Amino acid sequence: MPARPRLVVLVSGSGTNLQALLDACADPAYGARVVAVGADRDDIEGLARAERAGIPTFVAKVGDYSSRSYWDRALADKVAAFEPDLVVLAGFMKLVGEKFLSRFGGLTVNTHPALSPSFPGMHGPADALEYGVKVTGATLFVVDAGVDTGAIVAQTVVPVEDDDTVSTLHERIKVAERAMLVESVGRMAREGFVVDGRRVRLGG
Repeated sequence: MPARPRLVVLVSGSGTNLQALLDACADPAYGARVVAVGADRDDIEGLARAERAGIPTFVAKVGDYSSRSYWDRALADKVAAFEPDLVVLAGFMKLVGEKFLSRFGGLTVNTHPALSPSFPGMHGPADALEYGVKVTGATLFVVDAGVDTGAIVAQTVVPVEDDDTVSTLHERIKVAERAMLVESVGRMAREGFVVDGRRVRLGG
């Protein structure tokens, strides 16, 4: 990767993970910089965070396109315009598709609030709590065509307390998830990485 690799971050909501990355990138020693922030909806705090930081933004709404495939291609075009070295899905609530992955597969990462391969999908913390596990956590993975199935970059463990609710557990997972995301994306930027089947090696 080049000096200070270029990150494009995609968001759908408040952008707390994005803010953590922006704060980290403010230090040149972190090794990466956010060059654009995209979203699948207007008027969200994630976009406002980027604008306050002076970072270009773009929006690609599924409903503005005649098919999901056309949206997927348009999203890829918008991302490509900023020539990213790494694409970070930071609370981006849409699945990217074949057109996007044909251009950015292997260069796109996402987080999941569970220890993959356990509890995939939208309700990781609730599913973990209902199952009665004693530990859960968060996973950073390289995005593929499945749902939370990509090769694992990093994982962080969060204990499940006896008095946890879904919201208290999810909040603790989010804190650990942000720290893992910032640390791992920084390492990927500074050291490079290699995806070899199901294994991701940093420093590759």
